[in-house]
Amino acid sequence: MDNLLENDLMRLLPLLLEMVGLTFAVLIDPYLNKRYKRGMIVIILLIISLVMQNFAEYILSDHIAMPELRTGVSFYGYCVRPVILALFFYIVEPPKHGRIIWGLVILNGLIHSTTFYTDICFTISSDNHYMRGSLGYTCHIISGILLLQLLFVTIWKMKSDRKIENLIPFINVIVIVISVVMDSVIPPGNSSTTYLTIAIVCCTVFYYIWLHLMFERQHEKAIQADQRIKIMMSQIQPHFLYNTLSTIQALCKIDPDKAFDTTEKFGIYLRQNIDSLSKSDLIPIDTEIEHTRIYSEIEATRFPNIHIDFDIEDSAFDLPALTIQPLVENSIRHGVRIRKDGRVFISTKNTGDFHEILISDNGKGFDVSKLENMSGTHIGLANVRERIREMCGGDMIIVSEEGEGTTITIRIPVTGAK
Repeated sequence: MDNLLENDLMRLLPLLLEMVGLTFAVLIDPYLNKRYKRGMIVIILLIISLVMQNFAEYILSDHIAMPELRTGVSFYGYCVRPVILALFFYIVEPPKHGRIIWGLVILNGLIHSTTFYTDICFTISSDNHYMRGSLGYTCHIISGILLLQLLFVTIWKMKSDRKIENLIPFINVIVIVISVVMDSVIPPGNSSTTYLTIAIVCCTVFYYIWLHLMFERQHEKAIQADQRIKIMMSQIQPHFLYNTLSTIQALCKIDPDKAFDTTEKFGIYLRQNIDSLSKSDLIPIDTEIEHTRIYSEIEATRFPNIHIDFDIEDSAFDLPALTIQPLVENSIRHGVRIRKDGRVFISTKNTGDFHEILISDNGKGFDVSKLENMSGTHIGLANVRERIREMCGGDMIIVSEEGEGTTITIRIPVTGAK
């Protein structure tokens, strides 16, 4: 008998080790916040207790006849399962009607507590036989209600946030339902644990993986947002601000009306730049073109030798904020400003497969192969290309010849348009 019990205990060891390993993973995970860590630890402790409850009930039903102790162990098992299911809600989505969920859990506990003084739920006879009463399926019914609600919440989560990893909570619910059916259909035999307990252990691991992926994604978005702000702030060049203010100051004496008009445009430019800092999503091309026009008109005031022309045929798509304006700024700052007749041309068109944006100039050009080593020069080109690729699946092609000018082509897939 000792060898038999030892073998039964060894079957439980992988489940217990899995929970211990999961505990360490949760504790050291840098992405999970404290609330989720506490919730996961509570669930893990309850599952460990459920595994041991399964083993104790198996011993008390097949090897050691202690009806009163078996009654208490069975009572704990019936009570703890709905508690674990209720806690799963807080992993998927904190419930709006938490009182109802916990009310069902408490009701389940109260009904099963009657086993200590009545036989309406279940009872263990003096000869150690389990007998189910008229309310003996209370745990199954309440757990079924919780599972249905958990399934609804999971489906809603998948609908509102369409990420492939959101299939994990959905699959977990299905696995738990299947395990309950298997426990009901397949005789337990000499097993020291139930299919439901094994399913709950596995689902907890999968819930942790899901949480980790979700918070890792949020962390990456936070980093990207921080980088985006730094990138956008870098586009507001101090030299441009100072030179524009100096231009306005000079115009106040020789052309007050033009000074007033330039000041108004400068205010619009600054406001649009600041507004762009809060834009984490794509913006309409019209908004970006308007911002670029304002910037171009200010630069044209400062440098009468440059001309910026627009030919906008396609305006039915979105793109990252501050995409075109910094490219035009590079063209003016590093190219056409030195020309007697400097020109920048901006156009958009739909090629069928792509929304295409063209920014070309007749500036001094540069060696594209040395672009990565040009720190401080042509600022923003690499950043703009990266954001186009990550945010809308597009690409940016740079063609430049020293002494002849530069052409930048941005292609955004039509499928990514609004």
